Amino acid sequence: MISSPPLLETSLAGLTLHRRGKVRDVYEVGSDLLIVTTDRISAFDYVLGSGIPDKGKVLTQLSAFWFDRMGDLVPHHLIATDTAAFPAALQPHASVLQGRAMLVRRTEPVPVECVARGYLSGSGWKEYQQSGSVCGVKLPPGLRESDRLPEPIFTPATKAESGHDINISEEEAGRLVGVPLIARLKALTLEIYRRGAAHAESKGIIVADTKFEFGLVGAGNPATDVVLIDEVLTPDSSRFWPNDQYEPGHGQPSFDKQFVRDYLEQIRWNKQPPVPSLPDDVVSKTRDKYVEAYRLLSGRELR
Repeated sequence: MISSPPLLETSLAGLTLHRRGKVRDVYEVGSDLLIVTTDRISAFDYVLGSGIPDKGKVLTQLSAFWFDRMGDLVPHHLIATDTAAFPAALQPHASVLQGRAMLVRRTEPVPVECVARGYLSGSGWKEYQQSGSVCGVKLPPGLRESDRLPEPIFTPATKAESGHDINISEEEAGRLVGVPLIARLKALTLEIYRRGAAHAESKGIIVADTKFEFGLVGAGNPATDVVLIDEVLTPDSSRFWPNDQYEPGHGQPSFDKQFVRDYLEQIRWNKQPPVPSLPDDVVSKTRDKYVEAYRLLSGRELR
């Protein structure tokens, strides 16, 4: 049951907009930041004309769940998600922010997407078919689409302001931000992935791959000043597959934008403006998948 229309954009009087991404509106709150996750949805690098009700709440509350579970591995940027704990300047906006906003500490984002892959899918599958490797990581011959890899691999990418991120090798990432930092991020990425994937598997969900973002605080020492930021193990940043339907050799059903992508392919959208809107049934099915992923992984009801 969809209780309210999607929140597509925010305008919070008295606050300075720091930046607006495809999904998130970020505001300055003193020395900290407020990340408001809207219900916008993007596909094929464009924000669509329709939103998915409660999607922003799912991404926010699921990230908060994972930040809490990963806190012993690496510090994170989350300060609070409960509006009652927000500064006075945010209280007039509490009804808009509740359940979909994170007050976070400001960091210097590392300009590399940190991707962990446990299964062969997406751009990794395409690259493997051409070269037998993914981001410079050589893989065994004869793997099929969606096969589980012998062990999870780290495949970084450059962060793009628009369009697709570009896969790069670990060596190239080291040249961008320094070898010691990439070594630290690789270790953290794989450990967070392993822990998250093990929990998800116990709840009936395969985490095929996922991407993390990290920031630096203080002097930026790789050993002490790395902070986990942005979102963690959500349907927007990960490929979630239902375990009971897993069958390697082809693409898998998923908990994310599958209904949206299928619809856009069905109407033969040319992936150029103007962007289409989505029919009600596609919106409803997509929302249900996001909410189901949250409930299964967290054991909680969306608030």
